[in-house]
Amino acid sequence: MAERCDVVVVGGGISGLSAAKLLTESGLNVVLLEANDRVGGRTFTVRNKQVKYVDLGGAYVGPTQNRLLRLSKELGIETYKVNEVEHLIHHVKGKSYTFKGPFPPMWNPLAYLDYNNLWRTMDEMGKEIPNEAPWKAPRAEEWDKMTMQDFIDKVCWTKAAKSFATLFVNVDVTSEPHEVSALWFLWYVKQCGGTARIFSTTNGGQERKFVGGSGQISEKMMERLGGRVRLRKPVVRIDQSGDSVIVETLDHELYEAKYVISAIPPALCLKIHFNPPLPPMRNQLINRIPMGSVIKCIVYYKETFWRKKGYCGTMIIEDEEAAIGLTLDDTKPDGSFPAIIGKTRLCELYAKVLGSEEALHPVHYEEKNWCEEQYSGGCYTAYFPPGIMTQYGRIIRQPVGRIYFAGTETATEWSGYMEGAVQAGERAAREILFAMRKIPDSEIWKPEPESVDVPALPITTTFWERNLPSVPGLLKLIGFSTFLTSVAAAGLLAYKKGLLVRN
Repeated sequence: MAERCDVVVVGGGISGLSAAKLLTESGLNVVLLEANDRVGGRTFTVRNKQVKYVDLGGAYVGPTQNRLLRLSKELGIETYKVNEVEHLIHHVKGKSYTFKGPFPPMWNPLAYLDYNNLWRTMDEMGKEIPNEAPWKAPRAEEWDKMTMQDFIDKVCWTKAAKSFATLFVNVDVTSEPHEVSALWFLWYVKQCGGTARIFSTTNGGQERKFVGGSGQISEKMMERLGGRVRLRKPVVRIDQSGDSVIVETLDHELYEAKYVISAIPPALCLKIHFNPPLPPMRNQLINRIPMGSVIKCIVYYKETFWRKKGYCGTMIIEDEEAAIGLTLDDTKPDGSFPAIIGKTRLCELYAKVLGSEEALHPVHYEEKNWCEEQYSGGCYTAYFPPGIMTQYGRIIRQPVGRIYFAGTETATEWSGYMEGAVQAGERAAREILFAMRKIPDSEIWKPEPESVDVPALPITTTFWERNLPSVPGLLKLIGFSTFLTSVAAAGLLAYKKGLLVRN
């Protein structure tokens, strides 16, 4: 016999739990089915005596991530600032340079113009892309045919800017520039608040972490939901051919509901048998958007030796041999359990970048390879290869009969992050409340008030950042002016010496 309820939620990550929590608070009878033996999805907090606690999945929260801040506050989970007091390090061409601020400075004037034009172009193009419908951007078709590699080759003239732009893509979406659509990536950056907001620690997406770990968000929601959450229940069949929806798990348990919310990564729907089959466009979409690839690693030390040297632990590493492009300090807020987050083959790299023998002597190491997780498929998020967003993107949130879709991929703000997961879960729950005539459709999409505790500072640009020419713009100016012939000669010399590259 099938167990009856109002709604079955498939997936016990932050998105599914947020949906189940809102529906339960609205008086509905909900059952949540999670394939793993734990909740949390792509967040995962490990606890042991060597580390106390550590986030091996999604970990960060920052200004403008107001839903996640509201939820964590309601659950009694505090945040602390990631350490960025001392200098950051930019390691490039085998040398380490210290700096402050979100992006490393460029001392070569041509490279500076190129960098400035890169960030400015990405942000300006982003302004043309609607958060809720990137496929409706005026030049959506053109940008969707381009990969980010095509974009980088078109916009960047110097090796320095090309190299950093590649790292920016790698770090933000755990994919290579040749794999992702320029339209999708520019949308992704825009809906996170732009290039500075997504990449920054202070006043950006990596500003804070949760005291005790982000896994508590899911664990505390599970506590509130009590027996409604069922672990080790992979869903294998969803049948909506009758009057109600029948959901079957791998161990042949049956659940009968009025509605279903799928709160799993899109590609994981391929593990479920649907009757009737999914519509052709939905089926094509879920076959075409793979997950990013990342191994998250944390190296622990006896003490925070990097702080003694005047470094905060943030390293931006541009080196083709390096296994990682970005590190952050992961020491606990009270200074205990000194650690740096990174990726494999790390200690020799840290020793080189920090110029410190102590980096070679870690006391503990933790890692999580998200590529081997069969119920995540990868991390941080699904990405759109070229051509997919304009062809299939509009399907991402469209209900199929009585099945509604949550998951961070379906969000319109901070998609790919925990914040996006909360937005998507609550929106899918409200879609069902609207379908049951419990709320008007104007309440499905709710704006979120700004967090009082973590207000966002505006991201400003200087007059020069807005108005300096690009490299080709400068070359044009030079070409028009005989007065600047000598500067043109210098530019030509730089070109010949390989400071300028052009495909």
